[in-house]
Amino acid sequence: MNQTRLGYLYGFGAYLLWGFFPIYLKLLRPAGPVEILAHRIVWSVVFVALVLAAMRNVGFLRALARRPRALAGIATAATLIAVNWGTYIYGVNSDRVVETALGYFINPLVIVLIGVFLLRERLRPAQWAALGVGGAAVAVLTVDYGRPPWLALVLAFSFAGYGLVKKRLGLPAAEGLFVESAVLALPALAYLGWLTRSGAATFGHVSAGHTALLVLAGAATAIPLLLFAGAANRLPLSTIGMLQYVGPILQLGCGVLIFHEPMPPARLAGFALVWLALVVFTVDALRHTRRTRAQARAAAPVPAGAR
Repeated sequence: MNQTRLGYLYGFGAYLLWGFFPIYLKLLRPAGPVEILAHRIVWSVVFVALVLAAMRNVGFLRALARRPRALAGIATAATLIAVNWGTYIYGVNSDRVVETALGYFINPLVIVLIGVFLLRERLRPAQWAALGVGGAAVAVLTVDYGRPPWLALVLAFSFAGYGLVKKRLGLPAAEGLFVESAVLALPALAYLGWLTRSGAATFGHVSAGHTALLVLAGAATAIPLLLFAGAANRLPLSTIGMLQYVGPILQLGCGVLIFHEPMPPARLAGFALVWLALVVFTVDALRHTRRTRAQARAAAPVPAGAR
């Protein structure tokens, strides 16, 4: 199998797992969102530590300890991903899977917005049009819900911010996830200890299957990230951008078709506007990528033997 096909396999694998993740989270009830989040953090540390030990790659910790700015960035990334994970778990287990899917649909538009206001990037006209349509979608959904779609917005902004910090840090997937989870592990363990002492913990008190599923939350967190890293190393960024819509499409399907969440006409209209914005955004990105590649080929020097 060539590297491109392997990249597609890794990419689809990652987004399929993320797309069906709401089903897994539903199985973790009656554990509350914060308990699930704490187990997800703790068991992620354990799982990724085993992966790194198998790869014999633990020396990076010593090098990282000598980079205080990187450690501060990791703490920021850890906080953002904890907010993202916690919000997502809360959304799924409060029967708002459709709204969580919306968050990941609008995430690319939020990334563009961050680029404008934080990185002072200039947008092309089509990108401005996509942002305008996305803003109209949020307005329509605000009317439908009777409130702004806060859960979706928190998911979109926290994940976009996490991606920005991660890009600046430049850490590989496994190493980054290990350190981020390790930063959060102490408060997570403290919370689980308090929960156990108060008699409110579900871990070990519901069933053997439920306990096993909580333990496996670490692997369920890490495996898609590792698959995604494998895809990102083998596929163009434009291809990754197209694949990223697989996850929220499947999440939306889970919410509507499996969990029977409502999708009234006004909400459907809001989602349709989001999808229109994404079509405009994606088509423009593909055209810009092709144009840039063509310009690079035209500007490349001609080899002496080819003249």
